Amino acid sequence: MASITLGGSPANTIGELPALNAAAPDFTLTKSDLSSASLSDYAGNKLVLNIFPSVDTGTCAQSVRQFNQEAAELEGTKVLCISKDLPFAQKRFCGAEGIENVDMLSDYKSGDFGRDYGLAFADSAFESLHSRCVVVLDGTGKVIYTEQVQETGDEPNYKAALEALMDA
Repeated sequence: MASITLGGSPANTIGELPALNAAAPDFTLTKSDLSSASLSDYAGNKLVLNIFPSVDTGTCAQSVRQFNQEAAELEGTKVLCISKDLPFAQKRFCGAEGIENVDMLSDYKSGDFGRDYGLAFADSAFESLHSRCVVVLDGTGKVIYTEQVQETGDEPNYKAALEALMDA
C-alpha cells in the first residue's frame, strides 16, 4: 500500500505499482466509442500510462493536455490516459480541448485496472478512484518507469517519464 495525500490529508492506495522490469498486468478498458481496448492492442509500442482520478479536475485535465502535446512528437509511442470517468465525459473533454494525440480509456466497468495495478484509493474521499500515477512500458510490455505522485493535487514528473522512453 502506498501512503500518499489528498489535499494534504493522508490517503492510501490498495497496493503498490507494478515492479520495474516486470511484465505489465494485462487490462481491458473502455474506449470513448464504448469498444474495449486491452494491453495487447498496443503490442510493439512504448506506452505511457497517465493515470488519474478524474478528467474533470484541473490537475488531471492538465496532465492530459501536457501528455497530448508531448505525444505528438513521440515516434512509436502511445499515451493512454486512464481514469474511472465515463467514456462520455472523456470524449466530451477531448472534443472541447482538441485532444487528439492520446487514447482515453475508462476503468468504470470493473475497476480491475485500479486493483491490478495497485493504485486505486483504499480510503479517503476518493475511495475506489485511481490515484495519480505514471507507468511507462517499453515495446515488449515491460515496466521501465513508475511514479506514484505523493500529493494527488500535484502534477506528475513529465520530464522523467519522457526520459525513461528515450532510454528504452
